[in-house]
Amino acid sequence: MRDSLKEIWTTLSHNKLRTSLTGFAVAWGIFMLIALLGAGNGLLHALLSNMSEVETNSMEVWPGRMTKSYGGLKEGTWLSFDMKDVELLRSAAFSDVIDIVSPQTSTSATVTYGREHVSSNINGFTSERKTIDNIRMEYGRFINQDDEKERSKVLVVGSRMAINLLGGDETNYRRIIGRNVIVNGLSFKVVGIFHTDESYDFNDSYAPFEVVRMLRGGDDHIDGITFTFHGIRTEKQNDRFEARLKKAIAVTHFAAPDDSGVAYVWSRFTNNMQMNKAMRYVRIALWILGIFTLVSGIVGVSNIMLISVKERTHEFGIRKAIGAKPWGILKLIIGESVAITALFGYVGMVCGLLACQIMDKTLASKPTDLGFIQMYIFKDPSVGLDVAMEATLLLIVAGTIAGLVPAWKASKVKPIEALRDE
Repeated sequence: MRDSLKEIWTTLSHNKLRTSLTGFAVAWGIFMLIALLGAGNGLLHALLSNMSEVETNSMEVWPGRMTKSYGGLKEGTWLSFDMKDVELLRSAAFSDVIDIVSPQTSTSATVTYGREHVSSNINGFTSERKTIDNIRMEYGRFINQDDEKERSKVLVVGSRMAINLLGGDETNYRRIIGRNVIVNGLSFKVVGIFHTDESYDFNDSYAPFEVVRMLRGGDDHIDGITFTFHGIRTEKQNDRFEARLKKAIAVTHFAAPDDSGVAYVWSRFTNNMQMNKAMRYVRIALWILGIFTLVSGIVGVSNIMLISVKERTHEFGIRKAIGAKPWGILKLIIGESVAITALFGYVGMVCGLLACQIMDKTLASKPTDLGFIQMYIFKDPSVGLDVAMEATLLLIVAGTIAGLVPAWKASKVKPIEALRDE
């Protein structure tokens, strides 16, 4: 074994340029594969991070406008949602699909604490909204059912808003909890702080649904309805349910039953399915590009081995003339192929993983400012060590296979013909 390794090393070191060029092709192939996978994962992780904020089995519905005249109402008439629509979704007519229903309304207000003034969009939610939107609390609590029953003037603010209310104090912004702030002249008690990262560029806050309706003047109008559902597993089932939902809303508002414009429905379920499908295509594309790059290195190994066999035909003839077995020559050529792919494949793997770390420290370290919002479009561009090792092992196996043809050719060299070769 030691003699074989020594012989392989001697052969490779005597042909440094050829070995280096072949090794570079191999290393470049595995490097590009890992770097491409890392970059693709960075984009996909950023998308998944945005999608993880809400339940995928939920929908939002907003009032639309009529696309045809009906019952004395003209085409283009805007609908207005009220609590009757909420009761419709909570009724037995939709109990086979809909679980939790949460109406929503909002208003703009100036929130004052001491000398600090913050313009905020105050969202009126029910307590169920925390579950639907996966709102992550940092300190304190969210709106509860007691707040709704008693119509308590409580406020849940985002961490960025809490910092702004404390004049930019990021070290101890939790002390805003339990303090009273002034919202359009009314005193509200801050009971919780929800998480907002650097990508969040709004001073949003939450208050009980009925309290926000009061701030808006007490009208019955609501902005939209969010609900969770069960039993929908395909896009066709989702489309049928949306058509059923719009028909029920149309009938309630005295519009044409087949008027699909009466409501806008956004299904997070179908959105998630489409995103997952797109991500699968991206992953497949990245693997195809990476594998083609890898194949170029493997082809290089095969070509170099063919050239090596041609140049050493005379040597193989002498070996066989003095008693060398075909298996010995076969083993020698395959060993050289494996040595090149294993050594330079490992180098390429390490460089690829380092490139992913560099991308993580540079491109993924800060959110991108889009003007109206800051968001991560590149996050955690990592490749698992298991994937990197598997790709490297695949390269070694492929390199072994690539060396089989020239090795087999070398083992079949006839001593007399080889000794005549110049």
